[in-house]
Amino acid sequence: MNDERHGEIVLKGEVLEESDLISLADLCRSCTVETQTITTLVAEGIIDPAGEDVEHWRFTIGSLRRVKTAIHLQRDLGVNLAGAALALELLDRIAELERY
Repeated sequence: MNDERHGEIVLKGEVLEESDLISLADLCRSCTVETQTITTLVAEGIIDPAGEDVEHWRFTIGSLRRVKTAIHLQRDLGVNLAGAALALELLDRIAELERY
């Protein structure tokens, strides 16, 4: 949300925790992608929504990072979705190992 005051634009937001859930619409808006992109990423196993059907899907904040990374790998580096899924899995394993 933004607010104009004396010619300045003031942006307002909230800090989200890793455990917070966001809607499909919020995820699409945050990643500037269409719903079809998200459903494809779900089908490829790149992200895993909570909820029974598309209308009730909710995503963790970690999904936001995964979508942005997958889109970057596809658009900028020409990696297909299977390759993006593998890269994300390897990045997750590296992060896990670095915690120890």
